[in-house]
Amino acid sequence: MRRVGYPPAGQGQVVGLLGGSFDPAHDGHVRITRAAIARFGLDRVWWVVSPGNPLKAEGPAPLAERIDRARRLMRHPKVTVTDIESRLGTTYTAQTLAKLQAIYPGVRFVWLMGADNLWQLDQWQDWHEIVARVPLGVLARPEQRLRARFSKAARIYSGARVKGDEVFALGRLPAPAWAFVNLPMSDLSSTAIRKSGSWRGAIRREGPQT
Repeated sequence: MRRVGYPPAGQGQVVGLLGGSFDPAHDGHVRITRAAIARFGLDRVWWVVSPGNPLKAEGPAPLAERIDRARRLMRHPKVTVTDIESRLGTTYTAQTLAKLQAIYPGVRFVWLMGADNLWQLDQWQDWHEIVARVPLGVLARPEQRLRARFSKAARIYSGARVKGDEVFALGRLPAPAWAFVNLPMSDLSSTAIRKSGSWRGAIRREGPQT
């Protein structure tokens, strides 16, 4: 039985996980999410708003503040913004995936990431375990497409790359499996928005879209 406060997911559903500090969430995250649903055939996407990013020296804004902005920005019937990592008490992605798979048996998870994260994936804690647990859906960002394709992770797992029609069924393939999708995305970054200080003002409201 699903625990109270945890997002819903049905048996056999494919759930994409977009993790990060979302400090702050922005339209780039929204575009990646919509593209992932369409290109990878996902039933749902969870924005996994982390308490903090181990690879960043400075701590993020308060978790409740980041979640509130994310929920106001991301309006889509298939998307849930969740603090599940805080509830699980996990710090690293490998730990989060292990606990999610234990709590949600029969649910198929796909870890979603921008191409920049594929480039630095080998710096993540237990990154080989991440690749072994769930398929990876990689969405390209401007000026990082080529570099990501030649990243250490991409080279080591080159034989697990999925192409063509199989991309849409990514979540139903056994790990290791990963797909790379080129998209004309926004070059917005949370870092640039944070430095501008503008995100605490008006927030663009996104209407539900299918």
